[in-house]
Amino acid sequence: MDAQERNEQTRKRALFKSATEPLALVGVIVILSIVFSLSNSRFYGAVNIHTILEQSAIPLILGVGSTLVILIGSIDLSIAGVMGASAMSFVLLTPNTRSPHDHGIVAPIAGILTGAAFGFASGYIMSKFKVPSFVVTLGMWFAGQGFATILYGQTATPYMTNKNVSGWSPRLFAGIPNAFWAAIIVVILGFFILNFSKLGRASMAIGNNEAIAQTAGLKIDRVKISIFTLAGALTGIAGIIGAIQLGSGSPDVGKGSLFVCVPAVVIGGTSLAGGRGGVLRTILGVFLLTILNDGLIVSGVSSNYQSGVAGLILIVAIIFALWSRSDKSGVSK
Repeated sequence: MDAQERNEQTRKRALFKSATEPLALVGVIVILSIVFSLSNSRFYGAVNIHTILEQSAIPLILGVGSTLVILIGSIDLSIAGVMGASAMSFVLLTPNTRSPHDHGIVAPIAGILTGAAFGFASGYIMSKFKVPSFVVTLGMWFAGQGFATILYGQTATPYMTNKNVSGWSPRLFAGIPNAFWAAIIVVILGFFILNFSKLGRASMAIGNNEAIAQTAGLKIDRVKISIFTLAGALTGIAGIIGAIQLGSGSPDVGKGSLFVCVPAVVIGGTSLAGGRGGVLRTILGVFLLTILNDGLIVSGVSSNYQSGVAGLILIVAIIFALWSRSDKSGVSK
């Protein structure tokens, strides 16, 4: 067998794998849905379907940002802290039990810019000082948490008093919750950035081989900082929606989000080593975990077991991802 035939066989195997992986996830989602529907008829009711869509909105938004970050071979662990900081920035600029002043569009802009600022800081420190992303973003998690705690203060919880704002997330438009519409827009934006922009192509190139990308003239630091800033802005959006769903500001609004977001991205087929995966695959991972979590709740499974299942999935997903891309392991980005 000559080299051309071997390359052709390798290409066919890659195409087969890229087609079967998403189909396997769809199959798992269908099986889970059937099992939970049989265990409790409320699972497939309209109310619960709306709940699933609303619950999936934040993981989808975070998943887009995390997908972009992971594709360059990095990881963002700051999600929970940055969500808290963005949520508090937003809530304190909307009418609340502490202040009746309404700053209008400034409030969501402030929340998004807060997230973008933390993302920029992570990307800049990682790129300019060559600090591993997991170290930088872990520190940024606590920095965001501290910032949110300072804004929260020691007075009463700032509950939102504008019912149009606090009731926005579950409100239906064309039969779909507003929060899910926001997630759809973010997913479409992420898809086009990744597949039809210079930033997206540069991100994939860096994830595949950073040394070659640098030799080709790509501005590595600029791309990484841009990706982290964009991911931070999306985390800010997620923080705003989280605050709206909660109805108040809280430094802990993003608690547990990381343990849904990262497994969803990896389970969707995006390699932790970078350079392989995509935004649309992440959708499947998000729905798998959201349906699993909702189904366990509807079926009356104890919250203790729910946490155990989520943790187990995270560990298995990461081990599988590292094993499947062992040829790229050990590369620090």
